[in-house]
Amino acid sequence: MWNEPYLETCCRSALHRLCLAGALGRPTGLRDDPCLKRMTEMGFVSQIPQQDGQSRFFVTDEGKARHASEVLKIAQALPGKHTPHKVAVSG
Repeated sequence: MWNEPYLETCCRSALHRLCLAGALGRPTGLRDDPCLKRMTEMGFVSQIPQQDGQSRFFVTDEGKARHASEVLKIAQALPGKHTPHKVAVSG
């Protein structure tokens, strides 16, 4: 049974960009704010105020797990991407 909340394509992309940003996180005010705020409510992202008065989004452990299971799994299924193919050698 599917127990995980559905992530729209835009939210999966935003989660991937956030994971790529690493420890720097992503600033607020970008086009993916609505998705990042939605994922904050889901527990995949946290929004932390910074010393300069701005805030940044950071991926949570739950978000990293969701990224690994959903986004990276999709990338591995694409032909020629991260999937080693066995080559038959004829002799």
